[in-house]
Amino acid sequence: MEKNFVEELKWRGMLHDIMPGTEDELKKGMTSGYIGFDPTADSLHIGHLVQIMTLLQFQCCGHKPVVLVGGATGMVGDPSGKSAERNLLSEEVLTHNVNCVKAQLEKFLDFSSGAPNAAEMVNNYDWFKEFRFLDFIRDVGKHITINYMMAKDSVQKRLESGLSFTEFSYQLVQGYDFYWLFKNKNCKLQMGGSDQWGNIVTGTEFIRRKDNGEAYALTTQLIKKADGTKFGKTEGGNVWLDPKKTSPYKFYQYWLNTSDDDAANFIRIFTLKDKAEIDSLTAEHATAPHLRILQTALAKDITARVHSPADLEQAIKASSILFGNSVTEDLITLDEDTLLAVFEGVPQVTISKSTYESANTVTDLLSDLTQATIFPSKGEARKMIQGGGVSINKIKLTDVAAKPGFGLLQNKYLLAQKGKKNYYLIIVE
Repeated sequence: MEKNFVEELKWRGMLHDIMPGTEDELKKGMTSGYIGFDPTADSLHIGHLVQIMTLLQFQCCGHKPVVLVGGATGMVGDPSGKSAERNLLSEEVLTHNVNCVKAQLEKFLDFSSGAPNAAEMVNNYDWFKEFRFLDFIRDVGKHITINYMMAKDSVQKRLESGLSFTEFSYQLVQGYDFYWLFKNKNCKLQMGGSDQWGNIVTGTEFIRRKDNGEAYALTTQLIKKADGTKFGKTEGGNVWLDPKKTSPYKFYQYWLNTSDDDAANFIRIFTLKDKAEIDSLTAEHATAPHLRILQTALAKDITARVHSPADLEQAIKASSILFGNSVTEDLITLDEDTLLAVFEGVPQVTISKSTYESANTVTDLLSDLTQATIFPSKGEARKMIQGGGVSINKIKLTDVAAKPGFGLLQNKYLLAQKGKKNYYLIIVE
């Protein structure tokens, strides 16, 4: 027996609003439902994950998810939740972004054509590109009153700061999307974040007025962190799903570093683990919070899904280099991007290849030849090497007079470590 989609969202703490009759409609059998994504960048970020997981849960409960990428609406801009007007993008940039977003969504949803509830992706540019303005205001605009549009919170909040006609008309465009999908894809349900409620019900209203049809709406909670800071943001900005924008190591670390309260919330929302498994992990975590059992389970699950099991393995190895008992082999396996991500912010010093090759001893290398960045004097370097407190590439140094014959990481780097926590990256060019 398929799981009940609404009940699934409820126990996971994801449900916000639901239109009366929606749950009854879903109980009738497989239902098509959609969520829209505006392709304003060439990657989604973790702020989109609630909606992606909503579609994934929808499919897991036996329903058919439709992904709408807004090639047309991306040219307009949605005022919901925005304090200023969005920059408009060219058709060429939007097409590139749409292709990138589709590739990321395919990691979550099953698009295989064999399944009756296979996911489907549509682009609203396909039905808007030939839609003339006069036809639009005649066929769409006449069905929704200005009073109805003005009453929306997303409009009211922007009236004082200014709202262009372009953004004001967004809810009509989104409403027509729902109508088109209702007519052409038998799509009965639109879902989205709670800030989308106004736009979604405009669609259900338009379907009712134009076609006397029954359509439904459901929204999910906007995610907040327990400490009040914005979910998905770091000092460096968004946490992206694209590994070129946020490395798998940094992605893994983001989830690993969540608070206990957030981890207990996020593991319900961002994984497919069932209630029994989550309850078990939560109980285990409570007995030894310092082991960060919830955070580790969350970080592993979501990193493997967004990236790959191999990327997860590398992220774990990379984490152990800084925080655990890793060995040289772990260090050698890191690619350059991960290596630089792990040691972002540690002191760096660049020396020429000829300087490195001419170094007489490791003591010279760690003092004079690296401009005293690591040790201010040869004497201090010798003393710490003799005490067993220095390593290069995770190889402990024992002989102050040894010649530095270390293999360069990625043919370019040496990792020096002084004591337990002080790292230095030597770049050999």
